[in-house]
Amino acid sequence: MGTLPAENRRAGRLYKKLRTGELLVLGFAGLIALGTLLLALPVSGSAGRVPLIDALFTATSAVCVTGLATVDTGTAWSVFGKSVILVLIQVGGLGIMTFSVLMFLSLGRLPTLRDTWVVEKMYAADPRLSLRKLIKNIFIFTLIMEAGGAVILVACWLGQGYPVGRAVCYAVFHSVSAFCNAGFSFYGDSLERYGGSGPMMLLFSVLIITGGIGFYVVMDIAERFRSGKGHRLSLHTKLVLKTSLVLIVAGAAAVFFGEWGSRAGSAGFVRMAMDSLFQSITARTAGFNTLPVDSLSNFSLLCMMILMFIGASPGSCGGGVRTTSLALLVVLIVNRLRGNVQVNIGGRTIPAQIIHKMIAIIVIGAALITLSTLLLLLTQAQEYMHPHERTLFLDYLFESVSALGTVGLSMGVTPGLNIQGKLVIIVMMFVGRVGLITLAYSVLRPRRRVQLRYSSAEVML
Repeated sequence: MGTLPAENRRAGRLYKKLRTGELLVLGFAGLIALGTLLLALPVSGSAGRVPLIDALFTATSAVCVTGLATVDTGTAWSVFGKSVILVLIQVGGLGIMTFSVLMFLSLGRLPTLRDTWVVEKMYAADPRLSLRKLIKNIFIFTLIMEAGGAVILVACWLGQGYPVGRAVCYAVFHSVSAFCNAGFSFYGDSLERYGGSGPMMLLFSVLIITGGIGFYVVMDIAERFRSGKGHRLSLHTKLVLKTSLVLIVAGAAAVFFGEWGSRAGSAGFVRMAMDSLFQSITARTAGFNTLPVDSLSNFSLLCMMILMFIGASPGSCGGGVRTTSLALLVVLIVNRLRGNVQVNIGGRTIPAQIIHKMIAIIVIGAALITLSTLLLLLTQAQEYMHPHERTLFLDYLFESVSALGTVGLSMGVTPGLNIQGKLVIIVMMFVGRVGLITLAYSVLRPRRRVQLRYSSAEVML
Protein backbone atom coordinates (compact mmCIF):
# COMPACT_ATOMS: atom_id res chain seq x y z
CA MET A 1 0.00 0.00 0.00
CA GLY A 2 1.22 3.48 -0.88
CA THR A 3 1.63 6.23 1.65
CA LEU A 4 -0.37 9.42 1.66
CA PRO A 5 1.29 12.61 0.46
CA ALA A 6 2.81 14.78 3.18
CA GLU A 7 0.18 17.49 2.63
CA ASN A 8 -2.65 14.99 3.17
CA ARG A 9 -1.00 13.61 6.31
CA ARG A 10 -0.61 17.11 7.74
CA ALA A 11 -4.23 17.90 6.87
CA GLY A 12 -5.33 14.70 8.60
CA ARG A 13 -3.39 15.56 11.75
CA LEU A 14 -4.84 19.07 11.75
CA TYR A 15 -8.35 17.64 11.37
CA LYS A 16 -7.84 15.39 14.37
CA LYS A 17 -6.55 18.27 16.49
CA LEU A 18 -9.57 20.47 15.78
CA ARG A 19 -12.36 20.35 18.31
CA THR A 20 -15.88 19.58 17.18
CA GLY A 21 -17.04 23.17 17.60
CA GLU A 22 -14.10 24.43 15.57
CA LEU A 23 -14.96 22.03 12.75
CA LEU A 24 -18.53 23.32 12.65
CA VAL A 25 -17.38 26.93 12.61
CA LEU A 26 -14.88 26.27 9.83
CA GLY A 27 -17.43 24.28 7.85
CA PHE A 28 -20.07 26.99 7.91
CA ALA A 29 -17.48 29.75 7.42
CA GLY A 30 -16.05 27.93 4.41
CA LEU A 31 -19.48 27.53 2.84
CA ILE A 32 -20.23 31.22 3.45
CA ALA A 33 -16.91 32.20 1.87
CA LEU A 34 -17.60 30.07 -1.18
CA GLY A 35 -21.13 31.45 -1.46
CA THR A 36 -19.81 35.01 -1.16
CA LEU A 37 -17.32 34.47 -3.99
CA LEU A 38 -20.02 33.04 -6.25
CA LEU A 39 -22.56 35.76 -5.45
CA ALA A 40 -19.93 38.46 -6.00
CA LEU A 41 -19.42 37.33 -9.61
CA PRO A 42 -20.95 39.59 -12.26
CA VAL A 43 -23.02 36.66 -13.55
CA SER A 44 -24.82 36.42 -10.18
CA GLY A 45 -26.35 39.88 -10.30
CA SER A 46 -29.27 40.70 -12.55
CA ALA A 47 -27.70 44.07 -13.38
CA GLY A 48 -24.01 43.30 -12.97
CA ARG A 49 -21.82 42.79 -9.94
CA VAL A 50 -23.50 43.10 -6.51
CA PRO A 51 -21.40 44.88 -3.83
CA LEU A 52 -19.18 42.49 -1.88
CA ILE A 53 -20.75 43.35 1.49
CA ASP A 54 -24.21 42.50 0.11
CA ALA A 55 -22.89 39.25 -1.37
CA LEU A 56 -21.40 38.36 2.03
CA PHE A 57 -24.60 39.32 3.82
CA THR A 58 -26.78 37.26 1.46
CA ALA A 59 -24.48 34.22 1.60
CA THR A 60 -24.44 34.32 5.41
CA SER A 61 -28.20 34.75 5.57
CA ALA A 62 -28.72 31.80 3.19
CA VAL A 63 -26.26 29.43 4.89
CA CYS A 64 -27.65 30.36 8.31
CA VAL A 65 -31.22 29.97 6.92
CA THR A 66 -32.17 33.40 8.21
CA GLY A 67 -33.76 35.29 5.32
CA LEU A 68 -32.64 38.82 6.17
CA ALA A 69 -31.61 40.63 2.99
CA THR A 70 -29.95 43.89 2.07
CA VAL A 71 -31.06 43.60 -1.58
CA ASP A 72 -34.30 42.32 -3.04
CA THR A 73 -33.92 38.59 -3.69
CA GLY A 74 -36.34 38.52 -6.59
CA THR A 75 -34.87 41.39 -8.60
CA ALA A 76 -31.21 41.81 -7.56
CA TRP A 77 -30.07 38.31 -8.46
CA SER A 78 -29.89 36.49 -11.79
CA VAL A 79 -30.99 32.89 -12.29
CA PHE A 80 -27.45 31.80 -11.46
CA GLY A 81 -27.40 33.92 -8.29
CA LYS A 82 -30.77 32.58 -7.16
CA SER A 83 -29.54 29.03 -7.80
CA VAL A 84 -26.50 29.67 -5.59
CA ILE A 85 -28.75 31.00 -2.82
CA LEU A 86 -30.98 27.91 -3.14
CA VAL A 87 -28.02 25.54 -2.74
CA LEU A 88 -26.68 27.51 0.21
CA ILE A 89 -30.09 27.32 1.90
CA GLN A 90 -30.32 23.57 1.38
CA VAL A 91 -26.81 22.77 2.57
CA GLY A 92 -26.97 25.25 5.44
CA GLY A 93 -30.38 24.02 6.51
CA LEU A 94 -29.44 20.37 6.79
CA GLY A 95 -25.95 21.08 8.09
CA ILE A 96 -22.40 20.75 6.86
CA MET A 97 -21.62 17.61 8.86
CA THR A 98 -24.77 15.87 7.59
CA PHE A 99 -23.63 16.27 4.00
CA SER A 100 -20.08 15.17 4.86
CA VAL A 101 -21.39 11.97 6.47
CA LEU A 102 -23.66 11.38 3.47
CA MET A 103 -20.64 11.72 1.18
CA PHE A 104 -18.70 9.11 3.17
CA LEU A 105 -21.65 6.70 3.15
CA SER A 106 -22.21 7.21 -0.58
CA LEU A 107 -18.57 6.31 -1.25
CA GLY A 108 -18.91 3.18 0.87
CA ARG A 109 -16.60 4.54 3.56
CA LEU A 110 -17.21 4.93 7.25
CA PRO A 111 -17.33 8.52 8.52
CA THR A 112 -15.00 9.53 11.32
CA LEU A 113 -16.16 8.92 14.86
CA ARG A 114 -16.20 12.67 15.41
CA ASP A 115 -18.49 13.30 12.42
CA THR A 116 -20.73 10.47 13.57
CA TRP A 117 -20.94 11.92 17.08
CA VAL A 118 -21.75 15.41 15.78
CA VAL A 119 -24.58 14.23 13.52
CA GLU A 120 -26.05 12.04 16.26
CA LYS A 121 -26.01 14.95 18.71
CA MET A 122 -27.61 17.24 16.12
CA TYR A 123 -30.46 14.98 15.08
CA ALA A 124 -30.89 11.95 17.32
CA ALA A 125 -32.18 11.94 20.87
CA ASP A 126 -31.94 8.13 20.83
CA PRO A 127 -28.31 6.87 20.73
CA ARG A 128 -29.53 3.44 19.57
CA LEU A 129 -30.60 4.86 16.22
CA SER A 130 -28.42 3.73 13.32
CA LEU A 131 -26.46 6.59 11.75
CA ARG A 132 -27.00 5.20 8.25
CA LYS A 133 -30.74 4.94 8.86
CA LEU A 134 -30.79 8.42 10.40
CA ILE A 135 -29.07 10.07 7.43
CA LYS A 136 -31.17 8.11 4.95
CA ASN A 137 -34.43 9.08 6.65
CA ILE A 138 -33.41 12.75 6.90
CA PHE A 139 -32.74 13.06 3.19
CA ILE A 140 -35.76 11.01 2.13
CA PHE A 141 -38.09 13.03 4.34
CA THR A 142 -36.55 16.30 3.14
CA LEU A 143 -36.91 15.25 -0.50
CA ILE A 144 -40.54 14.18 -0.01
CA MET A 145 -41.56 17.37 1.76
CA GLU A 146 -39.76 19.77 -0.55
CA ALA A 147 -40.81 17.95 -3.73
CA GLY A 148 -44.40 17.63 -2.53
CA GLY A 149 -44.52 21.30 -1.59
CA ALA A 150 -43.04 22.29 -4.95
CA VAL A 151 -45.61 20.25 -6.90
CA ILE A 152 -48.51 21.88 -5.06
CA LEU A 153 -47.00 25.34 -5.49
CA VAL A 154 -46.53 24.75 -9.22
CA ALA A 155 -50.22 23.92 -9.51
CA CYS A 156 -51.15 27.05 -7.52
CA TRP A 157 -49.01 29.38 -9.61
CA LEU A 158 -50.02 27.81 -12.89
CA GLY A 159 -53.60 28.46 -11.83
CA GLN A 160 -52.68 32.12 -11.37
CA GLY A 161 -51.40 32.33 -14.95
CA TYR A 162 -47.65 32.00 -14.34
CA PRO A 163 -45.61 30.57 -17.26
CA VAL A 164 -44.51 26.97 -16.66
CA GLY A 165 -40.81 27.79 -16.25
CA ARG A 166 -41.45 30.61 -13.83
CA ALA A 167 -43.95 28.55 -11.84
CA VAL A 168 -41.46 25.68 -11.46
CA CYS A 169 -38.58 27.97 -10.44
CA TYR A 170 -40.71 29.84 -7.91
CA ALA A 171 -42.16 26.62 -6.53
CA VAL A 172 -38.82 24.86 -5.99
CA PHE A 173 -37.19 27.90 -4.41
CA HIS A 174 -40.05 28.73 -2.04
CA SER A 175 -40.61 25.10 -1.05
CA VAL A 176 -36.96 24.65 -0.06
CA SER A 177 -36.93 28.04 1.65
CA ALA A 178 -40.04 27.19 3.67
CA PHE A 179 -38.98 23.69 4.73
CA CYS A 180 -35.49 24.89 5.71
CA ASN A 181 -37.12 27.77 7.62
CA ALA A 182 -35.04 30.22 5.58
CA GLY A 183 -37.68 32.83 4.77
CA PHE A 184 -36.20 33.90 1.42
CA SER A 185 -38.82 34.92 -1.12
CA PHE A 186 -38.82 36.25 -4.67
CA TYR A 187 -41.56 38.69 -3.66
CA GLY A 188 -40.53 42.02 -2.19
CA ASP A 189 -43.42 41.87 0.29
CA SER A 190 -42.65 38.26 1.29
CA LEU A 191 -46.09 36.56 1.29
CA GLU A 192 -48.30 39.56 2.07
CA ARG A 193 -50.07 39.18 -1.27
CA TYR A 194 -51.22 35.71 -0.17
CA GLY A 195 -52.60 36.81 3.19
CA GLY A 196 -56.00 35.23 3.63
CA SER A 197 -55.29 32.58 0.97
CA GLY A 198 -56.11 29.42 2.89
CA PRO A 199 -54.45 26.78 0.64
CA MET A 200 -51.24 28.76 0.18
CA MET A 201 -50.89 29.62 3.86
CA LEU A 202 -51.70 26.06 4.90
CA LEU A 203 -49.02 24.65 2.60
CA PHE A 204 -46.35 27.03 3.84
CA SER A 205 -47.38 26.35 7.45
CA VAL A 206 -47.01 22.59 6.99
CA LEU A 207 -43.57 22.99 5.41
CA ILE A 208 -42.42 25.36 8.14
CA ILE A 209 -43.68 23.21 11.02
CA THR A 210 -42.32 19.92 9.67
CA GLY A 211 -38.97 21.56 9.01
CA GLY A 212 -38.91 23.14 12.46
CA ILE A 213 -39.95 20.40 14.89
CA GLY A 214 -36.84 18.29 14.33
CA PHE A 215 -36.11 15.20 12.28
CA TYR A 216 -35.99 12.92 15.30
CA VAL A 217 -39.50 13.99 16.31
CA VAL A 218 -40.78 13.26 12.80
CA MET A 219 -39.15 9.82 12.85
CA ASP A 220 -40.50 9.11 16.32
CA ILE A 221 -44.05 9.99 15.24
CA ALA A 222 -43.70 7.91 12.07
CA GLU A 223 -42.53 4.94 14.14
CA ARG A 224 -45.55 5.37 16.41
CA PHE A 225 -47.93 5.19 13.44
CA ARG A 226 -46.04 2.23 12.01
CA SER A 227 -45.79 0.20 15.23
CA GLY A 228 -49.01 1.33 16.89
CA LYS A 229 -49.26 1.33 20.67
CA GLY A 230 -46.16 -0.83 20.89
CA HIS A 231 -44.03 2.27 20.42
CA ARG A 232 -44.21 5.04 22.99
CA LEU A 233 -43.24 8.57 22.06
CA SER A 234 -40.06 9.74 23.76
CA LEU A 235 -40.05 12.48 26.39
CA HIS A 236 -38.20 14.70 23.93
CA THR A 237 -40.94 14.31 21.31
CA LYS A 238 -43.70 15.00 23.83
CA LEU A 239 -41.96 18.16 25.06
CA VAL A 240 -41.44 19.43 21.50
CA LEU A 241 -45.03 18.77 20.41
CA LYS A 242 -46.67 20.24 23.51
CA THR A 243 -44.42 23.29 23.63
CA SER A 244 -44.79 23.96 19.90
CA LEU A 245 -48.57 23.72 20.11
CA VAL A 246 -48.73 26.09 23.09
CA LEU A 247 -46.45 28.61 21.37
CA ILE A 248 -48.41 28.52 18.11
CA VAL A 249 -51.77 29.01 19.82
CA ALA A 250 -50.52 31.63 22.29
CA GLY A 251 -48.64 33.50 19.57
CA ALA A 252 -51.66 33.52 17.28
CA ALA A 253 -53.91 34.84 20.05
CA ALA A 254 -51.37 37.54 20.91
CA VAL A 255 -51.04 38.79 17.32
CA PHE A 256 -54.81 38.59 16.79
CA PHE A 257 -55.67 40.74 19.80
CA GLY A 258 -52.69 43.00 19.21
CA GLU A 259 -53.83 43.81 15.66
CA TRP A 260 -57.61 43.48 15.86
CA GLY A 261 -58.19 47.06 16.92
CA SER A 262 -56.30 48.54 13.96
CA ARG A 263 -57.23 46.01 11.26
CA ALA A 264 -60.78 45.03 12.16
CA GLY A 265 -62.20 47.35 9.52
CA SER A 266 -60.01 46.14 6.63
CA ALA A 267 -59.93 42.44 7.51
CA GLY A 268 -62.69 40.21 8.78
CA PHE A 269 -62.48 37.80 11.69
CA VAL A 270 -61.51 34.79 9.54
CA ARG A 271 -58.80 36.69 7.64
CA MET A 272 -57.32 38.08 10.85
CA ALA A 273 -57.37 34.65 12.48
CA MET A 274 -55.58 33.07 9.52
CA ASP A 275 -52.95 35.81 9.30
CA SER A 276 -52.37 35.72 13.06
CA LEU A 277 -51.93 31.94 13.06
CA PHE A 278 -49.52 32.07 10.14
CA GLN A 279 -47.52 34.89 11.71
CA SER A 280 -47.24 32.91 14.94
CA ILE A 281 -45.94 29.88 13.05
CA THR A 282 -43.47 31.77 10.91
CA ALA A 283 -42.13 33.96 13.74
CA ARG A 284 -40.28 31.00 15.22
CA THR A 285 -37.45 31.03 12.62
CA ALA A 286 -39.22 30.83 9.22
CA GLY A 287 -39.29 34.56 8.45
CA PHE A 288 -42.19 34.78 5.99
CA ASN A 289 -44.91 37.31 6.71
CA THR A 290 -48.45 37.98 5.52
CA LEU A 291 -48.79 41.08 7.73
CA PRO A 292 -46.53 44.14 7.22
CA VAL A 293 -44.11 43.81 10.12
CA ASP A 294 -43.17 47.48 10.28
CA SER A 295 -46.79 48.49 10.91
CA LEU A 296 -47.58 46.00 13.67
CA SER A 297 -48.40 47.23 17.17
CA ASN A 298 -45.70 47.27 19.87
CA PHE A 299 -47.60 44.52 21.68
CA SER A 300 -47.47 42.24 18.63
CA LEU A 301 -43.80 43.03 17.98
CA LEU A 302 -42.82 42.19 21.55
CA CYS A 303 -44.73 38.89 21.39
CA MET A 304 -43.06 38.07 18.07
CA MET A 305 -39.61 38.84 19.52
CA ILE A 306 -40.31 36.34 22.30
CA LEU A 307 -41.28 33.73 19.70
CA MET A 308 -38.19 34.51 17.61
CA PHE A 309 -35.92 34.18 20.63
CA ILE A 310 -37.39 30.77 21.50
CA GLY A 311 -37.17 29.55 17.91
CA ALA A 312 -37.60 26.04 16.54
CA SER A 313 -36.83 22.63 18.04
CA PRO A 314 -33.48 20.80 18.28
CA GLY A 315 -32.37 18.77 15.28
CA SER A 316 -34.32 20.92 12.83
CA CYS A 317 -33.53 23.49 10.16
CA GLY A 318 -34.51 26.37 12.46
CA GLY A 319 -32.64 28.41 15.05
CA GLY A 320 -33.30 30.12 18.37
CA VAL A 321 -32.64 28.87 21.89
CA ARG A 322 -35.06 26.01 21.12
CA THR A 323 -38.48 24.98 22.33
CA THR A 324 -37.02 22.34 24.65
CA SER A 325 -35.02 25.05 26.45
CA LEU A 326 -38.26 26.88 27.22
CA ALA A 327 -39.94 23.65 28.33
CA LEU A 328 -37.06 22.72 30.63
CA LEU A 329 -36.93 26.24 32.06
CA VAL A 330 -40.61 26.00 33.01
CA VAL A 331 -40.09 22.51 34.43
CA LEU A 332 -37.09 23.73 36.41
CA ILE A 333 -39.09 26.60 37.93
CA VAL A 334 -42.02 24.33 38.81
CA ASN A 335 -39.75 21.77 40.48
CA ARG A 336 -37.92 24.42 42.47
CA LEU A 337 -41.19 25.94 43.67
CA ARG A 338 -42.26 22.47 44.81
CA GLY A 339 -38.99 22.07 46.70
CA ASN A 340 -37.57 19.36 44.42
CA VAL A 341 -33.78 19.27 44.19
CA GLN A 342 -33.95 17.22 41.00
CA VAL A 343 -35.72 18.33 37.82
CA ASN A 344 -38.41 15.72 37.26
CA ILE A 345 -40.97 15.45 34.47
CA GLY A 346 -43.09 12.60 33.17
CA GLY A 347 -41.60 10.09 35.58
CA ARG A 348 -38.07 10.97 34.45
CA THR A 349 -35.23 13.03 35.94
CA ILE A 350 -33.43 15.45 33.66
CA PRO A 351 -29.61 15.28 34.09
CA ALA A 352 -28.03 18.32 35.74
CA GLN A 353 -25.69 18.97 32.79
CA ILE A 354 -28.69 19.37 30.48
CA ILE A 355 -30.22 21.94 32.83
CA HIS A 356 -26.91 23.82 33.04
CA LYS A 357 -26.64 23.79 29.27
CA MET A 358 -30.18 25.15 28.92
CA ILE A 359 -29.52 28.02 31.32
CA ALA A 360 -26.25 28.89 29.60
CA ILE A 361 -27.86 28.98 26.15
CA ILE A 362 -30.69 31.27 27.27
CA VAL A 363 -28.40 33.65 29.18
CA ILE A 364 -25.79 33.85 26.40
CA GLY A 365 -28.51 34.34 23.79
CA ALA A 366 -29.99 37.25 25.73
CA ALA A 367 -26.52 38.74 26.27
CA LEU A 368 -25.69 38.55 22.56
CA ILE A 369 -28.94 40.28 21.60
CA THR A 370 -28.20 43.06 24.08
CA LEU A 371 -24.67 43.48 22.72
CA SER A 372 -25.86 43.48 19.10
CA THR A 373 -28.51 46.12 19.79
CA LEU A 374 -25.96 48.32 21.54
CA LEU A 375 -23.55 48.01 18.60
CA LEU A 376 -26.26 48.84 16.07
CA LEU A 377 -27.28 51.92 18.05
CA LEU A 378 -23.65 52.95 18.30
CA THR A 379 -22.49 52.33 14.73
CA GLN A 380 -25.33 53.83 12.70
CA ALA A 381 -25.54 57.43 11.48
CA GLN A 382 -25.43 60.12 14.15
CA GLU A 383 -28.86 61.47 13.32
CA TYR A 384 -30.30 58.12 14.33
CA MET A 385 -29.08 58.80 17.87
CA HIS A 386 -31.27 61.89 18.15
CA PRO A 387 -33.72 61.65 21.10
CA HIS A 388 -36.68 61.90 18.73
CA GLU A 389 -35.62 58.69 16.94
CA ARG A 390 -36.63 56.39 19.80
CA THR A 391 -38.37 54.03 17.39
CA LEU A 392 -35.00 52.92 16.04
CA PHE A 393 -34.26 51.21 19.35
CA LEU A 394 -37.18 48.88 18.72
CA ASP A 395 -36.15 48.43 15.07
CA TYR A 396 -32.61 47.42 15.97
CA LEU A 397 -33.68 45.22 18.86
CA PHE A 398 -36.13 43.41 16.57
CA GLU A 399 -33.39 43.02 13.95
CA SER A 400 -30.96 41.58 16.50
CA VAL A 401 -33.44 39.03 17.81
CA SER A 402 -34.36 38.06 14.25
CA ALA A 403 -30.70 37.56 13.32
CA LEU A 404 -29.76 35.47 16.36
CA GLY A 405 -32.92 33.40 16.04
CA THR A 406 -32.18 32.96 12.30
CA VAL A 407 -35.72 34.14 11.60
CA GLY A 408 -35.47 36.78 8.89
CA LEU A 409 -38.38 39.00 9.86
CA SER A 410 -37.45 42.66 9.61
CA MET A 411 -38.95 46.07 10.27
CA GLY A 412 -37.31 47.34 7.09
CA VAL A 413 -34.02 48.69 8.46
CA THR A 414 -31.73 45.99 7.02
CA PRO A 415 -31.09 47.56 3.58
CA GLY A 416 -30.34 50.92 5.20
CA LEU A 417 -27.64 49.65 7.55
CA ASN A 418 -24.11 50.88 6.94
CA ILE A 419 -21.21 48.45 6.54
CA GLN A 420 -20.60 48.24 10.30
CA GLY A 421 -24.27 47.51 10.96
CA LYS A 422 -24.36 44.83 8.27
CA LEU A 423 -21.29 43.19 9.77
CA VAL A 424 -22.96 43.14 13.20
CA ILE A 425 -26.00 41.35 11.75
CA ILE A 426 -23.76 38.98 9.78
CA VAL A 427 -21.98 37.96 12.98
CA MET A 428 -25.29 37.53 14.78
CA MET A 429 -26.69 35.30 12.04
CA PHE A 430 -23.52 33.21 12.06
CA VAL A 431 -23.52 32.88 15.86
CA GLY A 432 -27.22 32.03 15.81
CA ARG A 433 -26.61 29.14 13.43
CA VAL A 434 -23.27 27.94 14.78
CA GLY A 435 -22.43 29.50 18.13
CA LEU A 436 -25.24 28.19 20.29
CA ILE A 437 -24.87 24.73 18.76
CA THR A 438 -21.14 24.88 19.46
CA LEU A 439 -21.90 25.83 23.05
CA ALA A 440 -24.12 22.77 23.37
CA TYR A 441 -21.36 20.48 22.08
CA SER A 442 -18.73 21.98 24.35
CA VAL A 443 -21.00 21.55 27.39
CA LEU A 444 -21.89 17.97 26.55
CA ARG A 445 -18.34 16.96 25.68
CA PRO A 446 -16.88 14.90 28.54
CA ARG A 447 -13.82 16.43 30.16
CA ARG A 448 -11.54 15.01 32.78
CA ARG A 449 -10.99 17.70 35.34
CA VAL A 450 -10.36 17.66 39.04
CA GLN A 451 -13.51 18.90 40.75
CA LEU A 452 -12.54 21.15 43.65
CA ARG A 453 -14.94 22.07 46.43
CA TYR A 454 -14.16 24.94 48.77
CA SER A 455 -15.81 26.10 51.97
CA SER A 456 -19.26 27.63 51.50
CA ALA A 457 -19.87 31.39 51.30
CA GLU A 458 -23.19 33.23 51.43
CA VAL A 459 -24.16 35.70 48.69
CA MET A 460 -27.28 37.85 48.98
CA LEU A 461 -29.74 37.72 46.05
